[in-house]
Amino acid sequence: MERRRLGAGGPEVSAIGVGSMSFGGFYGPTTEPQSHALLAAALDLGIDHVDTANVYGMGVSETVIGSFLRGRKGPPPFRIATKGAITRDADGRRRYDNTAAHLGRELDGSLKRLGVESVDLYYVHRRDPSLPIEDVAETMAGFVKAGKIRAIGFSEIAPYSLRRAVAVQPVAAVQSEYSLATRLPELGLVQACEALGVTLVAFSPVARALLTDRPPTPEHAMTSQFMLSNPRFTEPNLSLNLARTDEFRRLAADMGTSAAALAIAWLLARSPAVVPIPGTRTVGHLKELAAGAELELDAEDLRRIETILPIGWAAGDRYSEEQSIGPERYC
Repeated sequence: MERRRLGAGGPEVSAIGVGSMSFGGFYGPTTEPQSHALLAAALDLGIDHVDTANVYGMGVSETVIGSFLRGRKGPPPFRIATKGAITRDADGRRRYDNTAAHLGRELDGSLKRLGVESVDLYYVHRRDPSLPIEDVAETMAGFVKAGKIRAIGFSEIAPYSLRRAVAVQPVAAVQSEYSLATRLPELGLVQACEALGVTLVAFSPVARALLTDRPPTPEHAMTSQFMLSNPRFTEPNLSLNLARTDEFRRLAADMGTSAAALAIAWLLARSPAVVPIPGTRTVGHLKELAAGAELELDAEDLRRIETILPIGWAAGDRYSEEQSIGPERYC
């Protein structure tokens, strides 16, 4: 497994990590034994970076990782990242709290569920625009000084916000959606991360299964709360996207690999600053994803991929208007 660095002076991690939103049931029903089997398989594949959050299954994902760690001897085998800042008001509406009190309280809860004294990386899951990001970076620096986290990160922030945060405290990683279907990070975020020594942790690197050999069917999309309101997975866009990615699946088969592996290999080839964190519920799919880290693509391979899926090929935005609340827009 290829290794990449988590931040300019941070530890080396596997070139891909495990996104554990699936442990909380986001992609469908799962069990703790299934999630434990996935974590064990990840270690067998050389994957030692796991990404979670306090809101994944409302603590379930962290609890599952914690029970896996308790079943092993010795120090945690993973570089663990988790997140805080997303909460809800009295009416159940989502909001974002970047205050020191909230982030500190949520971090303590995460550490308890994970059963560890510290985590390698703690993200501000969404930025609260009412607070200067410099103040939030200072808050996060306090957690580093207290020994509760080893490095700080931000999720879904703009390049200009990253530069402001880095001026106060080193930032190890920025998490953003990035794939052949979502190229927005190439309009400034990839470049800023490379220049500042920040890792770009790419979530949804296979476009929520659109870039796999088993893409979501219209019937499956109807059972997913997220897909029901997401422009790329509602008709007529879903059928258009399935037809377009069929060509990508045929290309992967011609190259002797899976669509998921090819999508991961393409992303790793974009920049040495990128670390994808695909999520899955099955060991078989994890093996397909991990195979992407072993693929070496030449210029002709990349040309063929981009001919089939050029920038802007996907029908529909990556988020609905409601889903777009929180991520910083910069283009």
